[in-house]
Amino acid sequence: MKQPLVYEVDLTKIKGAGDFPCPSCGVVISPEDETEEVYTILETKVKGESLEELVIQCNKCGSKISIVGFLSPELASPEG
Repeated sequence: MKQPLVYEVDLTKIKGAGDFPCPSCGVVISPEDETEEVYTILETKVKGESLEELVIQCNKCGSKISIVGFLSPELASPEG
């Protein structure tokens, strides 16, 4: 059985509200979609209070996508 490819998407390098195409099949993956019709969340990695990495699987082609580049609360707040 062939292992699905694992892609990495860095949110700091994409424009817009966080939507991006699957690197394999091109289906649009949106953080607003909570139905799990397009993708399934496989794993969340948290460091302290911050989301560090999210691993999802595209339901259309089966590719695994590691999403990184989430803003940490320290970077997002004006107080620093």
